[in-house]
Amino acid sequence: MVVIRVSESTKKELIRFIARLEAKLGRRVSMDEAIRFLLFSRVKRPELLEIACSPINGENLVEELYEERRKDEERVKRKYGL
Repeated sequence: MVVIRVSESTKKELIRFIARLEAKLGRRVSMDEAIRFLLFSRVKRPELLEIACSPINGENLVEELYEERRKDEERVKRKYGL
């Protein structure tokens, strides 16, 4: 048996995840099994990455960028008095 050190918050989250996994599977789940589940059962969806990285179709994108930047600068002035 190998000992792995984790923070208390990580341990609590892992225990919460184990509880949800046990409810889903309807049986007891060890920490080892839960960690293996987290490591190996991820669903990869490359189409989402492709959509996120594709260029945006639209008009006036540069103007919209400048307008949003101007609004950001106005918020900073109001908040910090700059």
